[in-house]
Amino acid sequence: MKVTNPELIQESEREFIDTINAELDWEAIEKLLMEKHRFALQDDVDYKNGDMVVFDNQIAYKFDFEIKVPLSVVFNRQGECLAISTTHDDQDPMEIAPAEMADIKERSSEKVGQLASSIADMISEINQGDEA
Repeated sequence: MKVTNPELIQESEREFIDTINAELDWEAIEKLLMEKHRFALQDDVDYKNGDMVVFDNQIAYKFDFEIKVPLSVVFNRQGECLAISTTHDDQDPMEIAPAEMADIKERSSEKVGQLASSIADMISEINQGDEA
């Protein structure tokens, strides 16, 4: 036996969620996003869904958004990824910290050494084939 109209309950819940969504503090959300994931929000933030949920044994509100994330990928001529990062407006995507640059140079030197060794082995095999 129903004691009220379920459509009215659902409509009231949607209005309640919409009211909360309208009052979100986007500056605080952007600060949290920067601290946790190191990127800033862009203009394109799409609201997907909002709902009441149980989280750690308490009533909570979950809002789902899709955001556009700036992405910078640096790779060498062999197609190997050297760096990947999200950036924000005041950061140059090509700006790489000295420690990271040293690591990139070390990995590149190792790869060059491996390639040189592989080429030398191939030349040796070719020369051995010519002698036979």
